[in-house]
Amino acid sequence: MSGVTEVVLVTGMSGAGRSTAARALEDLGWFVVDNLLPRLIPDTVAALGEDSTIAHVAVVVDVRGGQFFDDTEEAVTELRQRGVDVRILFLEASDESLVRRFESSRRPHPLQEGERLVDGLRRERALLSDLRGDADLVIDTSNLNVHDLRRKVEAAFTVEDSRLRATVMSFGFKYGIPVDADVVLDARFLPNPHWIPGLKELTGLDAPVNDYVLEFAAARSFLDRAAALLDLMADGYLREGKRYVTIAVGCTGGKHRSVALSENLATRLVKQGVETLVVHRDLGRE
Repeated sequence: MSGVTEVVLVTGMSGAGRSTAARALEDLGWFVVDNLLPRLIPDTVAALGEDSTIAHVAVVVDVRGGQFFDDTEEAVTELRQRGVDVRILFLEASDESLVRRFESSRRPHPLQEGERLVDGLRRERALLSDLRGDADLVIDTSNLNVHDLRRKVEAAFTVEDSRLRATVMSFGFKYGIPVDADVVLDARFLPNPHWIPGLKELTGLDAPVNDYVLEFAAARSFLDRAAALLDLMADGYLREGKRYVTIAVGCTGGKHRSVALSENLATRLVKQGVETLVVHRDLGRE
């Protein structure tokens, strides 16, 4: 029987940060295999399992696998039948962000085929759609730097830590719902500090805005119920092998209500023993 007990399949859009995620996993003690043909994954994992020191393996898979990429689902199924815990990490990013990154590196997209870069991205999204739907964790790197991405990977895949970890993300609905959110909470029902003299130019990180938001009983009830919701979900998430959850709290612009509530929700989760990272996706965009 293989000594490997856990495998993470690292995949996603080209330019979305697979290499950064793989390096973070390697630094955490995972044995990383880059660009392995999917049909070879089960036998490779079995061979690595002969080394008693290797229990956690990360495999990077991308569209360079060509026709063999379709074998990924079969490989995951075979590993699970062998009793290996398999999780899929999918790195996502907006077309705008990916185009900017490719233009900066001056590298063509692997599926560009002499056409426009966006055509290559469209083909890749189509190829990856089923795998993205099966992913255990989706991380949208559009607005993350390499350090932010590393922290997210470290929070989700630290070896020998079975606690649930959370990211609480504030956002503005006018900029779109975060694609990597597991739970989306809408704070637009609360009075908006934007219309209060002296608060418009401040943010939810400033005490006057925080105090204004929390003076409403509905805001405090919102926090109570959000924390209770995660507490309810935690055991089920861990039982299903999901150790990382992203909770997105939105208001109109992602500047006042969602920021204040995210900070307060994170504080409550930490008190419940949940390691929590706070991200303010749209703060500063207005």
